Amino acid sequence: MQFGKIRQPSGETAAVLVEAGQVFVLDLYRRPNISTLADLLALPDPIEAAREMIDVATPPVPVAGQTFLAPVDRQEIWAAGVTYKRSKIAREEESRGAAQFYDKVYSADRPELFMKATPERVVGPGQPVRVRADSKWSVPEPELALVISPALKIVGYTVGNDMSARDIEGENPLYLPQAKIYKQSCAVGPLITPAAKMPPLAGVEIHLTIRRGGKVAFDGSTTLAQMARTPESLVDWLGRDNEFPTGAILLTGTGIVPPDEFTLAPGDDVSINIGGIGTLNNPVV
Repeated sequence: MQFGKIRQPSGETAAVLVEAGQVFVLDLYRRPNISTLADLLALPDPIEAAREMIDVATPPVPVAGQTFLAPVDRQEIWAAGVTYKRSKIAREEESRGAAQFYDKVYSADRPELFMKATPERVVGPGQPVRVRADSKWSVPEPELALVISPALKIVGYTVGNDMSARDIEGENPLYLPQAKIYKQSCAVGPLITPAAKMPPLAGVEIHLTIRRGGKVAFDGSTTLAQMARTPESLVDWLGRDNEFPTGAILLTGTGIVPPDEFTLAPGDDVSINIGGIGTLNNPVV
């Protein structure tokens, strides 16, 4: 069972439950104080609640052919950096003058956390992600995304793409916001797997495939066992002296980095698969 959002033929957006290849539209307003998918996921038992909210007036439809949207409401999207050794090495290679700082943050108690996107900057499955016009070295960063409730509880998991302009960040680490936060710089989706339905994280694989002209230009994978920090510790740091009234999405860092000579180009297709969740596909513009 998974949760998501679709655009219906009428043009309206609906929260949905996906199960056994079928999509069930949810009537969120059946419960008081519930109006968004994020509200539903924050309930003590979102799975039971979702079954009660199935809109019986709307017949279920097959998953194939549905237009899924980013499963984001009003949450801020944050990200963690240098949580995998491969990422630490890549940051040191792109910014040799600041290499010591990436080495220190990899082993420090305090993680690197930064704002990644507002909901308006997020795209969903099938929608284009963007390479900055002033970047000559940009890559996708495939990441497990944590869906966090206002109470700072991990209530689900989805797929995230933290687009990154490596040349801008490498020029000066203080340029990180410009390298990371811009129009269409983040993709999330296609579905959210509730925490109770996610397989053990250590065995979960993340797989990235980039196609160019119909051919594979890059292919790589890692497992969550390679992550140097736990999701719970990242959420703990994110919530210190902070609050998220509508919840948050937290991307947990990448362990897959294309070679230095590779950069994304318009027309590329980025595919990120995470076991237990699904595949997020986005074209590049």
